[in-house]
Amino acid sequence: MYIKRVDGPRQVTLSDGTVMTRADLPPADTRRWVARRKALVVMAVEAGLISREAALDRYALSDEEFSIWEVAVQKYGLAGLRVTKIQEYRQF
Repeated sequence: MYIKRVDGPRQVTLSDGTVMTRADLPPADTRRWVARRKALVVMAVEAGLISREAALDRYALSDEEFSIWEVAVQKYGLAGLRVTKIQEYRQF
């Protein structure tokens, strides 16, 4: 059996005790970004499963877009990533 070599850990334990693996991440060709998928990528970067640069490259995200996701998760949790709630959470 051949195990593909990857940079970083194969799995991490999140703060709530659940285990996240690379298989839990959304596919690289994801086009429809729902709140749950955004949160998975942010949690993976925060836990050290993948690096920020690897996430930006893999999902073709800008640094600014990913930063917005991080702030939304930190301030409001999963609900902060929902497109329908942007007007409630965004400060002008």
